[in-house]
Amino acid sequence: MRFLLAMLLTAIGWGGEPVSIRFRAVAGDAPLLCGQKYGGIGVTGSTITPRDFRFYIHDLQLINEQGNPVPVELDQDDKWQTGNVTLLDFENATGSCRNGSPDMHTAATGQVPPGKYRGLRFTLGVPVDKNHTDLMAMPSPLNLTALSWVWNAGRKFARLDFSSTGNPRGYLVHLGSTGCVDGRCASPNRFEIALPTFDPSRDTVLADLAALLKNVNVDEPAKDGAGCMSSPETPACGPILANFKTAFFRLP
Repeated sequence: MRFLLAMLLTAIGWGGEPVSIRFRAVAGDAPLLCGQKYGGIGVTGSTITPRDFRFYIHDLQLINEQGNPVPVELDQDDKWQTGNVTLLDFENATGSCRNGSPDMHTAATGQVPPGKYRGLRFTLGVPVDKNHTDLMAMPSPLNLTALSWVWNAGRKFARLDFSSTGNPRGYLVHLGSTGCVDGRCASPNRFEIALPTFDPSRDTVLADLAALLKNVNVDEPAKDGAGCMSSPETPACGPILANFKTAFFRLP
């Protein structure tokens, strides 16, 4: 209801001002780029090369000076943003990133009421009511086959693929809900992110692959494919799922 009200007020011109919430993919202190190599990753100090780096966020809110959350009314472009969902895409289909497209999307844009804001909140993932919808019936970016799980009848909330020293054929980190029956999931794996000191006029949110893989052995071979597909039964998923919530997003 609050989201629809914000849309109505914006449509009739009541006081919205543009805002852009910028994101940047990094590996530690270095920008994360297709085709580049990054050392010192995980418990083995592995060297990795990115292959894909995309994730959905929703329910974007700024925190005003009174400490109250204010929803961001997203621009509706039906390519990167639809409803309250944004896809952030840091791959450009060059070099080692062959599964994506040349276009990138590194900021969530929209409108908020005029004022001063001091914090940021959002949820990593796709909302419950949109996750198990018909892929072909949804607008972009919720209709991308590269971000769907046919076997799980839902979306990949994040797709972070790379090769490592010990797994040159690829290590996959795909975040999504698991153990789902009729839309109800034992492990929803949506993570609420809060950055209490965020200033939208000058700050950029970093998505840090090195921090996500801290305490993870990305060189460990796996019989059924290396990585984490969000199953709590996979050993690598324990630290990765914890790091999605606590370490993946940060400020410089």
